[in-house]
Amino acid sequence: MSVSGSPSQIVQSAVNGAGQDAPAADLSWQLDLYKDLHRRPELSGAERETAARITAELARFSDWEVTTGIGGYGITAVLRNGEGPTVLYRADFDGLPVTEATGVPYASTHSQLNADGQQVMTMHACGHDAHTVSALGALEILDTTRADWSGTVIILFQPAEEIAIGAHGMVTDGLCDLVPRPDVCLDQHVLPGPAGTVYCSPGPMTTSSTTIEITLFGRGAHASMPHRGVDPVVLTAAVVMKLQTIVSRELPPNEFGVVTVASIEAGKASNVIPDSAKIALSCRFYSERWRLKAVESIKRIVRAEAVAAGCEREPEFRFLGLLAATDNDDGVFAVVRPHFDEHFGADSQDMEPWTASEDFPVIPNAFGCPYLFWTVGITPRRQWARAEAAGRLDIDIPSNHNPGFLPDPASLPVTTESAAVAVLACLAHQWLPGELPDDEWATADWAGEPTQSAAAATD
Repeated sequence: MSVSGSPSQIVQSAVNGAGQDAPAADLSWQLDLYKDLHRRPELSGAERETAARITAELARFSDWEVTTGIGGYGITAVLRNGEGPTVLYRADFDGLPVTEATGVPYASTHSQLNADGQQVMTMHACGHDAHTVSALGALEILDTTRADWSGTVIILFQPAEEIAIGAHGMVTDGLCDLVPRPDVCLDQHVLPGPAGTVYCSPGPMTTSSTTIEITLFGRGAHASMPHRGVDPVVLTAAVVMKLQTIVSRELPPNEFGVVTVASIEAGKASNVIPDSAKIALSCRFYSERWRLKAVESIKRIVRAEAVAAGCEREPEFRFLGLLAATDNDDGVFAVVRPHFDEHFGADSQDMEPWTASEDFPVIPNAFGCPYLFWTVGITPRRQWARAEAAGRLDIDIPSNHNPGFLPDPASLPVTTESAAVAVLACLAHQWLPGELPDDEWATADWAGEPTQSAAAATD
């Protein structure tokens, strides 16, 4: 036996108390825990209190092997429940340096020192508090229903997702030696959409992220004597304009790509032409082929403009926060999606690709296993319907990272049950030994630079 009965039926029985061999899963604590976590979000890499709270919650489950302090504040909980597949489910738990403006009684008023030593307000503006509570709820369901399934379940709580180093940190700290090798990895994310709608599709779902810092070297001079210098500000302007042609003229119309100039730094005085200027780029692609093409085009354009400006020193390129695209495995999708359809009915829908980026694939790629990523809508349905009818979804519905972003607590049962259903669906499947994903990103050439090692916000 891997799973006795339908995953949907097992979860429904656990939630509704209709099971004959096991008591109902007690999820009455979820809302209070969600509000507590929402009140005190912690910045990436500084999630000490949140990790301690998760560990305290896990202490209630004595049969789960809990390991803490992986890659900072990373945590794993493992239940070995007889023969069968091994399934890993991941949840992130860091917050953002955002001042909350939701106005709810449990809104964050918490502040924390950031990496620069500045005191900043913090907020769970990306729903990682909901992710954490849902993972713990799924763990409760799986623990309660263990008589109905066999195999091994790993629930992984990951820090520092927002700066793109949390998953990599856990892997480099020995994650693959600390837990059994999973046959499949799972993850979900909350986002704007009618509350309780589960979105899942095969193929690319989030973009790769390549952050590039470029330093342009001119020759400083007095502002009144530009002929004596090489002006890096004018050079920067030329580079910025020329970079716009990569997506508009080099990328096929049916391919997605973004090359955004996110910041420019040059000079501090009005009477000085500076020696150098810096540009930061955020590049997003679903295809590794076109990402590599864009990187080469960026280098070509920057170097050519520097030569045209008369620069004596080559530009420098620094690659930060490199993340692969999230590319859902067709086979895992085929295993899980029918059970979502059974459990959620019309609320199980296709997922549109998301232009944000995720470090979740770092984990399955480290194990060499396939994975599935899905999303759940968390906007109150009436609010969504009003905005949709008025054609104001982009205006009236706060998105992730917005000070007004707030999951409807009514969506918590759905995020919890989707996690449990997906895990059980994967436990019921007979995975091929050593099955590997067909993933171009697992062996991607990242332009000879260190991958997933530098802090750079990517969501």
